[in-house]
Amino acid sequence: MTAAAEVAREATTEMRGVIAAETFSFWYGEKQALHEISLTVAPRTVTALIGPSGCGKSTFLRSINRMNALLPGVRHTGSITLDGTDIFDRTVDVVALRQRIGMVFQRWNPFPKSIYENIVYGPRINGMRNRAQLDEVVEHALRRAALWDETKDRLRGSALGLSGGQQQRLCIARALANNPEVLLLDEPCSALDPIATQKVEELLYELKKELTIIIVTHNLQQAARVSDNTAFFYLGTLVEVGPTNRLFTSPVHERTEAYITGRFG
Repeated sequence: MTAAAEVAREATTEMRGVIAAETFSFWYGEKQALHEISLTVAPRTVTALIGPSGCGKSTFLRSINRMNALLPGVRHTGSITLDGTDIFDRTVDVVALRQRIGMVFQRWNPFPKSIYENIVYGPRINGMRNRAQLDEVVEHALRRAALWDETKDRLRGSALGLSGGQQQRLCIARALANNPEVLLLDEPCSALDPIATQKVEELLYELKKELTIIIVTHNLQQAARVSDNTAFFYLGTLVEVGPTNRLFTSPVHERTEAYITGRFG
């Protein structure tokens, strides 16, 4: 049994959300973007993916919930599993998969609807119709995203009236409304001011008590602040992965040290 399979086997009902890639490679047409990535992400942790632009970290992140499968001409080899189940298996329902693996993008993208309608969009697609249940989902998701006190009196107002930082937390709340086990974030703070960034980082610290979180960031200070483990990507390969404190202070590979000390990237 592989190490990834062993971690997945030992995950209890309360500790679901083990992501494991085994020799995962990915191509955009003829261009190979990822080369045999093997990486296991434990539940209830924050893992940061770092590396220079174009190194494959966002490609890997978007592969975890099959977002890249929407693009023409893509293909992959190897596997990515969620709690031991290959996400690319033909029996896996993609909608159900994305319910379990939520995603927040670099630029906040709330729907041009009310705050309330943004949150209930996913639960309604999944069949929830009871108004009292929907109200409960909205409050719970906004509280988890540390946004309830700022929005509880304006739920019927347009989501586009929120500040940028609030809109990004709304997008996190929208993902949380589906009660996912994993949350993927692709540069979620790159367009935010320092105060809004701090609020999102504080939110991630709280959410990791309930979720597995994987974040792509170019901000090495942010990776050091929020993550338990860090994976360094370079030219589509996984160079090094380990506990964040160790990787930032005593990297094994010279290329990792060169990147985190600013000699390239």
